[in-house]
Amino acid sequence: MATASSVIEIPVSADQVWQLVGGFNSLPDWLAFIVKSEPSDGGRVRHLQTADGGVVVERLQSFDNVGRTYSYTIEQSPFPVSAYLATLQVEALTETSAKVTWSGVFTPATGTTDATVEELFAGVYSGGLDALRANFPD
Repeated sequence: MATASSVIEIPVSADQVWQLVGGFNSLPDWLAFIVKSEPSDGGRVRHLQTADGGVVVERLQSFDNVGRTYSYTIEQSPFPVSAYLATLQVEALTETSAKVTWSGVFTPATGTTDATVEELFAGVYSGGLDALRANFPD
């Protein structure tokens, strides 16, 4: 099983960061690469459209508003992986700074190496967290 993660520190409170990212259907609010997110199944599934026209369908697996974290699986995507489970977590470092971690575990598709998909998702998570950080200018 392959893994990837990215961590970023953001100079605002964890509650402020969670207010932006904590909604499972809120990706277009902070991640420009996701142009549309349509919820279904009572908000537990999100149908995402990417800027390049791709479609990703993700299912919420766990949500903890107090702990500021949620986990989700991918049901449909162009990515060469299966058994994908990712977690987004926001932690308070101080009253005015937060640590955000986006991580995942997944199985590469046949013919794809762990290193290839680890590099792919490390880039997705890192780019996503950089985009999130840009929502909170110094």
